[in-house]
Amino acid sequence: MLLTSKLRLIPVAMLALAIPGRLFAQQSHSQSDTAAAHAAPGSTDMGGMEMSASDDWKMAAMAKHMAYSSPRPLTAADSAKSAHVINELRQAIAKYQDISVAEADGYKMFAPQIKNQPQYHFTKKWNAIRNQFGFDPARPTSLLYKKDERGQFHLIGAMYTASKGTSEEDLNERVPLSVAHWHRHVNWCIPARREKDRWTETKNGRPVFGPLGVATRKECDAANGRFIPQAFGWMVHANTFAGNDLKSIWHDDHMDHDHAMMGDPKSPD
Repeated sequence: MLLTSKLRLIPVAMLALAIPGRLFAQQSHSQSDTAAAHAAPGSTDMGGMEMSASDDWKMAAMAKHMAYSSPRPLTAADSAKSAHVINELRQAIAKYQDISVAEADGYKMFAPQIKNQPQYHFTKKWNAIRNQFGFDPARPTSLLYKKDERGQFHLIGAMYTASKGTSEEDLNERVPLSVAHWHRHVNWCIPARREKDRWTETKNGRPVFGPLGVATRKECDAANGRFIPQAFGWMVHANTFAGNDLKSIWHDDHMDHDHAMMGDPKSPD
């Protein structure tokens, strides 16, 4: 495939402009069922907003827009390989405990207009482009930070990305599928071109567009939107400093936190 056909990434800032901050916060990934089960009865945090027990539809809606890599039986070789990836990653990003060093190296905060994010992504666009074509454990697309009550950032991990067309065999070569669960965003309906003001549109009190919106081409056509079979590429989080247990390190926490989504959803045409 030609290089120009793959370089379809658009700076993250443009995505933030395309999706208004308030709407993006509402439609961002929320806590998983496991996290929700441990939250206070009756409510849980949902990407920075409160969600009541009656809002279970949000979880069901998001499930329609997520797809995962196929699980594989765990082998000793897979455990060793994934541990190697983490060791390389830890050494590479340890210096970024100081967030000013990360920023000086080109990592920029995703969606800074969204306040009190459960997890902050600092993304390096050049890494995102390079990760479309190959994999280096020491070259994450994004760094993951949490902010404490004093407003200080603490490095907790990183995110790897791969292109839409990456096969599961290639994903497995990057980080074994028996250990990590790569995921992608699917079945999105987005406003027609030059109709960005429609991002906030709702029907029966629920979003029409984005990761909580309608999930079929028929519904999207009825809404005069653009149906995107797959938005963005593959993603996987590494909770780099979560100890040495591989399950904790590669825990599928995509529904716990907002994502630094790389690029602008592209129509199939």
